[in-house]
Amino acid sequence: MLRRDLLKNLALAAPAAWLPGLVTGYAGRPPAAAGPFQPSWESLAQYQTPEWFRDAKFGIWAHWGPQCQPERGDWYARGMYQEGSDQYNYHLQHYGHPSKAGFKDVINSWKAENWNPDELVGLYQRSGARYFVALANHHDNFDLYKSAHQPWNSTRLGPKKDLIGGWAKAAKKHGLRFGVSVHAAHAWRWLEAAQLADKNGPLTGVPYDGHLTAAQGRGQWWHGEDPQALYAQNHPLSAGSERPGAIHGQWDWNNGAIPPSKEYCEKFYRRTIELLDRYEPDLVYFDDTALPLWPVSDVGLRIAAHMYNESLRRHGGRLEAVINGKILNEQQRKCLVWDIERGQSNVIEPLPWQTDTCLGQWHYDRRIYDHHGYKSAQTVIHTLVDAVSKNANLLLSVPVRGDGTIDEQERAVVEGIGAWMRANGESIYGTRPWQVLGEGPALAAAAPLTAQGFNEGKGKPLGAQDIRYVTKGDVLYATALGWPTEGYLVLAALAAGSPLRPQPVRRIELLGHAGVPLEFERTAQGLRVQLPAQAPAAGLAYAFKITA
Repeated sequence: MLRRDLLKNLALAAPAAWLPGLVTGYAGRPPAAAGPFQPSWESLAQYQTPEWFRDAKFGIWAHWGPQCQPERGDWYARGMYQEGSDQYNYHLQHYGHPSKAGFKDVINSWKAENWNPDELVGLYQRSGARYFVALANHHDNFDLYKSAHQPWNSTRLGPKKDLIGGWAKAAKKHGLRFGVSVHAAHAWRWLEAAQLADKNGPLTGVPYDGHLTAAQGRGQWWHGEDPQALYAQNHPLSAGSERPGAIHGQWDWNNGAIPPSKEYCEKFYRRTIELLDRYEPDLVYFDDTALPLWPVSDVGLRIAAHMYNESLRRHGGRLEAVINGKILNEQQRKCLVWDIERGQSNVIEPLPWQTDTCLGQWHYDRRIYDHHGYKSAQTVIHTLVDAVSKNANLLLSVPVRGDGTIDEQERAVVEGIGAWMRANGESIYGTRPWQVLGEGPALAAAAPLTAQGFNEGKGKPLGAQDIRYVTKGDVLYATALGWPTEGYLVLAALAAGSPLRPQPVRRIELLGHAGVPLEFERTAQGLRVQLPAQAPAAGLAYAFKITA
């Protein structure tokens, strides 16, 4: 927890200077809440991860927005402007040429007509999730909540619904901590593709609709709206912008990326502060290197300090806020909860962290459904067990279709996760890493991290010889990631005389097996546990409860 002297005098004080127009049309509290946290890495290093997050272990994410409407996968709002790409060709067939029918028109076609947040969040709660995260905006720059600062939002256009409001209400009803993910800081560079034009064919040289202005909306469905409030493309192209892959080397605003304007940065700040103050999420996931717009702006630092100070104020001096950030250095990992995308650290990290992954693509892709390509419930459970042994949580994205529903294949996976968690949840929730994370052949074959993570699936597959350990009080849990065919399990870390756990073993139970104690023998080779004739019904992974 924070030092006592930092918890004194937490009453809000008026900011020294208000940003012009900051609260126009919005009755929220002023940004820049006073408190012990200041907008600097040094000050944010006071942060301590709240116990609710450390205990929760498992969250589900609805990474859902207008780019799910075409059901054509990730980064549609960018790919549709890349001549010759799969998404460009799809867009031509279903919407028209991007010089006329651009991403703004995809937004207009999106109605979310079958969205039932109460039903979905209830399903996720039954699956064992302890927190729920909803996409608040993506790199497409469209806000999915009521915004006084971004007219291109879901309450005015597209579905004409407050999606974050609906998700937040459902999360509260079902007793889940609520989080939001914010990705829009990169729209400036990410949507530069909308400034381009075809290099071939009958419309060669005709600019895509990223150049449009409000004055050109007369007679169009978007009359009265300013496309630049969405596309933010009144600036020169970054170096290499005609090469789709160039953006990856410019994610941290280096290597020729055109720096965002102060106006753009401050608008992002106002939008995000409004999101935090209006919906009061406990968690914010930033899809950025460190914090949004860092190091070209201090906006991210200001947002983080505000969120931490507001959390202290709302919770009577107790810090309940979590901010996820990517590609963090050692100092930054003290300030935020490190997130690894589609991958994992290979060691027990000293500070809590999170891995995030998806059943399929982040944005719904109909082809994954058609080809039965989702991750299995077993793959998800193995990822969760492995992550928890290393001091991490798992945030799992379940792709949502444009209409606001999930398909029956996804639902079956979620229900399979829930069946396992009901039988084995005590080996997950509230646990902490042991002295070693585990044993088995997969540890020696672990793949290194790349950039945000991306080492998922690159190591040796997990099996019955792979064991992961966690503790809770005096109890040790050893989870086998497969069912041994020999009829017994050997835990080498618990061999007789092992300094890792010198105390005697008095009882071993297999979770999901009616609490019947198992026979065992402790030898110089390991703790040999005799298995029942039949594996527990939930399957997927097998958690052994070891008590002294």
